[in-house]
Amino acid sequence: MSVRRRNNVVVTGRDDGTTLLLAHGFGCDQNLWRLVVPPLGERYRVVLFDHTGSGRSDTSAWTEERYRGLDGYAEDVLTICHELDLRDVVLVGHSVSAMIAVLAANREPDRFAKLVLLTPSPCYLDDGDYRGGFSRADIDELLEALESNYLGWSAAMAPVIMGNPERPELGEELTNSFCRTDPEIARVFARATFLSDNRADLAKVSVPTLVVQCAHDAIAPRAVGRFTHERIAGSELVTLDATGHCPQLSAPEATAAAITAFVGGP
Repeated sequence: MSVRRRNNVVVTGRDDGTTLLLAHGFGCDQNLWRLVVPPLGERYRVVLFDHTGSGRSDTSAWTEERYRGLDGYAEDVLTICHELDLRDVVLVGHSVSAMIAVLAANREPDRFAKLVLLTPSPCYLDDGDYRGGFSRADIDELLEALESNYLGWSAAMAPVIMGNPERPELGEELTNSFCRTDPEIARVFARATFLSDNRADLAKVSVPTLVVQCAHDAIAPRAVGRFTHERIAGSELVTLDATGHCPQLSAPEATAAAITAFVGGP
């Protein structure tokens, strides 16, 4: 099976521009990038895809063994780069895909020109002095609720993740995105997301990196963004005047501007 079909790869924007590869987060698909694609596409070549098991990917390619951790997703990112012969790529990872991007770039740093980590969290669990934002009991409760009633969990959690209660249509969109995901696949991806610990991987990043966080984010607090920035040598940190965990939807202009300012070039 070709990776283009497996991961529903879409290429848009300028053929002669720097290549941006956009990787979506848990429960989402490439559609959540739609508001930042037009401004980015005016300047760059934009490559979109759906993680295996998400969106319009070929779910027959999904196996629990391969995707119970984030390594399988990182391998998929590299396979996309290989098959499309993408080089000097700017890899933009949202939420859990920020850590997927870190893993991919650490394996093949020469493949990537820059990384953009959008609302990243290397570890959601509090651990000693590290404040990930969730206790183990919080995570266990979250996963138990997801596994027992996925649709109910989606309806309850999506507005919390999205924030912006004055704009309920954003939470509704994320709820619908969650509900399009197979519950079994979502269960495995959720465990890979919320139980992973990639803090040690941050120090291995050798690619120029931008960390983008929101001023108010219930899923990835500002302390987490600061931790990520401090652990990646030479990285830049931008805090958007935005609320929620998905600024590509809630603050697309500011998100696109932050990416463009960091990437530069044609």
